[in-house]
Amino acid sequence: MSRRIRPARASVRALAAAGTVAVLVAGLGACTSAEDDKDPDHRTFTFRGDTLTIDADDSGLEIIAADGNAAGKVEVTRWFQGSVVLGSDPEVTWSMDGDRLKLRTHCSGVVADCASKHRVEVPRGVAVKVESDDGSVRAQGFRDALEIRTADGSVRVSDTTGPLELHSDDGSLRADVSSRRVEASTKDGSVRLDLRAVPDLVETRSDDGSVSVSLPRDTYKVTAESDDGSVDVSVPREDTSAHVVNARTQDGKVTVRTAN
Repeated sequence: MSRRIRPARASVRALAAAGTVAVLVAGLGACTSAEDDKDPDHRTFTFRGDTLTIDADDSGLEIIAADGNAAGKVEVTRWFQGSVVLGSDPEVTWSMDGDRLKLRTHCSGVVADCASKHRVEVPRGVAVKVESDDGSVRAQGFRDALEIRTADGSVRVSDTTGPLELHSDDGSLRADVSSRRVEASTKDGSVRLDLRAVPDLVETRSDDGSVSVSLPRDTYKVTAESDDGSVDVSVPREDTSAHVVNARTQDGKVTVRTAN
């Protein structure tokens, strides 16, 4: 006589849980976008100092030097959309601690789908440092020093004249600026600098990606190197020039050219 073998209860529960998770994942559909938030939160922070540090985790950032901002006031707008299944509810927090603006997004669970974005409007006359763990950064309008460091995310800067430093562990860097001192480095990604004013110093490097520097017509002292890729320098060169450009990559093409 044959005997029907019953699955162990633990196995049944595991299969049921796995099936539930699969159904929930399928139900989520496309990834959440912060832009789906049609009613963003807004807050004004009081700030006293010369340099503001923006400390962000898992959020896209848009940073603007705004003429209309009152001195001592930092305006922040936050978009957030998210859901968590089989985990704690998602949470977004913001706070000003001295000269550090902290922006946090907490989203974890068996099934978690969250997205956040912050726009930070900074008054003129304030230098900005950005420390981002995960998320793209966009910045524009700065006359004062701007430094952006991100562990994972692309960086885009425009309409800026102050000293500029850009660093990413994993992401491309783009700048269309009139800054006279620019430093840009990434471990994994391309670098493209379009300079609208003749710079005093440009230092740019990629461990894995192309490097392109576009310059106004002038004479430059140029060092351009690639360990594995072509090098194309078409600007006028002079070793005694006060305008110094260093462009390097380990793997990729290096281009230093005169802007059209």
